[in-house]
Amino acid sequence: MPSFDITSEVDMVALRNAVEGANRKITGRYDFKGSDARVEQSEKLLTLHGDTEFQLDQMQAILLPEMTGKKIDVRCLKHGDVQKVSGNKVKQELTVRVGIEQEQSKKIVKLIKDSKLKVQASIQGEAVRVTGAKRDLLQECIALVRKEITDYPLQYGNFRD
Repeated sequence: MPSFDITSEVDMVALRNAVEGANRKITGRYDFKGSDARVEQSEKLLTLHGDTEFQLDQMQAILLPEMTGKKIDVRCLKHGDVQKVSGNKVKQELTVRVGIEQEQSKKIVKLIKDSKLKVQASIQGEAVRVTGAKRDLLQECIALVRKEITDYPLQYGNFRD
């Protein structure tokens, strides 16, 4: 039976390169001179440090195009609240979402089942596996999910005949 997997992955090496490129641009900008503005990365967490909320917005305006340039979908970021740190400093945490969360998986499976396509969808950990009798049905399923799920970055891979 032909099958494929729906996943949500982020290239961590490309993400690290994007963060380093953003930090280079931030240190080179005139309006950030003398400030402690920087982006830190620890595994799947990015922390933006700045003097004001406006600086955090400017840093995001630098970071997001860097990520897009490295072929990282910015929809994988979950923006946290802006927190006040010692003195007048602020920070914001951006969580990198890797893998499909359980509620999102259930939403995808329900969408596929409600579509009345002759395919079966099952949750396999942080991925959704879709199997069907014909390759054309699987391609219709991919088109359907692509059209309906727009708020979450999904990849369609491991296509088997």
